[in-house]
Amino acid sequence: MRLLGLAGSLRAGSYNRGLLRAAAELAPAGTVFEEHDLRGLPFYDGDLEAAGDPVSVIELKNAIRRADALVIATPEYNRGLPGVLKNAIDWASRPALASPLAGKPVAIMGATTGFAGTARAQQQLRDALEFPGALVLQQPEVLVSEAYLRFDEHADLVDDEVREQIAELLAALTRAPAQAGGPGSLPLEADPPIEEPVGEVDRLHDVHRQHRGDRQQRDLEDVLA
Repeated sequence: MRLLGLAGSLRAGSYNRGLLRAAAELAPAGTVFEEHDLRGLPFYDGDLEAAGDPVSVIELKNAIRRADALVIATPEYNRGLPGVLKNAIDWASRPALASPLAGKPVAIMGATTGFAGTARAQQQLRDALEFPGALVLQQPEVLVSEAYLRFDEHADLVDDEVREQIAELLAALTRAPAQAGGPGSLPLEADPPIEEPVGEVDRLHDVHRQHRGDRQQRDLEDVLA
């Protein structure tokens, strides 16, 4: 299984990068953990997109497609999601009906020097990811407060309790594709037979997808205009 780590901080000594290093160490046997650096992504720009995705955007989308699941570590800036991470999600959410985030299991964690453990940023991150169709784990939560007490001078995680929480989060994440009926997995239970005319069901699904795509495009334009 291939896990992709994304950090919402660009700082070399970031505690959240330290969380990803710990996740790489604690990932279950048989998994491959890779981190993708978000440095170099341009701000989302519809004109850039129309001319063709920049190389850094293509690389991000391809890394997400190759991964079986994502692990995102986010700081909290001014009670919210950092811009670098929101910008990456805005790029990865495109195109509206073929986002590489659609159906992708995602685990979230975060570290801060404050007391809330990035709870606000994590909720905003969940909202941003769920709209393009990512499957965000709700539990367990990894909310690391007073990070200066949990990491050493090299920003490596030394808190055993937090390491245990991360191990539990990754164990749940590695089960997520099978539970979601992902590629190569068995469904949890047999699907009920479809009694409606297949043509009508397909038509309704097409209408729903088109409506969802139009709404996503409007929302993105409203936010990024």
